[in-house]
Amino acid sequence: MDAKEILREHITKVVTVTDEEFDYFFSHFKPMSFKKGQAIITAGERIDSEYFVVDGFLKSFYINDNLKMYILQFAMPNWWTSDYDALYSGSKATINVDCITDAEVLCISNDDREKLCREIHQIEYFFRWRTNKGYVAAQKRLLSFMNNDARHRYEYLMKQYPALYNNVPKHLIAAYLGVSRETLSRLYNS
Repeated sequence: MDAKEILREHITKVVTVTDEEFDYFFSHFKPMSFKKGQAIITAGERIDSEYFVVDGFLKSFYINDNLKMYILQFAMPNWWTSDYDALYSGSKATINVDCITDAEVLCISNDDREKLCREIHQIEYFFRWRTNKGYVAAQKRLLSFMNNDARHRYEYLMKQYPALYNNVPKHLIAAYLGVSRETLSRLYNS
C-alpha cells in the first residue's frame, strides 16, 4: 500500500469521507523520508507540524539537565507524533523526535489541520477522536507508573505492542519503562 492508501485506511476506521474530501485532505500532507537516527524535531526549535508514521519507528523523548533520557512515546506505523505542547502553544519544542529505524512519514502543518477541521466536519471529528484517544493512553501510562512494578509495565507493553520487541533497541524500551538496561534484561530473561 502507498502512503495515501495507508492514511485513508487509517482515518476511515473512524470516519467516512468522500473520495473528493479525502483527496483534498491528502493534498495538505507532505511525504517525507528519514534515515535511522535522523532528527525530525529538536528541542529548542519552533515547530508547526505533526507527523503520521507510514513506515518505520520513531521515538519522542526528553533529556533532562543530567542528560538522562526519558522516552515519552514510540510512534509506529499508523501513529501520530509531534511536540504537541509546542505545536499548540507556539512555544519552542521541549522534546525531541527522531527515527529508531528508517521512516516514511506524512507531515501536516498545524494551520492546514485547523483549516481542514473547519472545512470538513468528519475530519474535525477524526482529529478530536484521535486527540481523545491519545489523552486516554497517556492517562493509562501515568496510572501504570503509579500502580505497577517494572515487570508488569514491561509485560503490558509487549502484549499491547509486540512489534516493539524486534524493532526497538532494549535500552530504549528500558528508558520508556523508567528502568535501567540491566533491570530490563532481568525482566525479559526471567
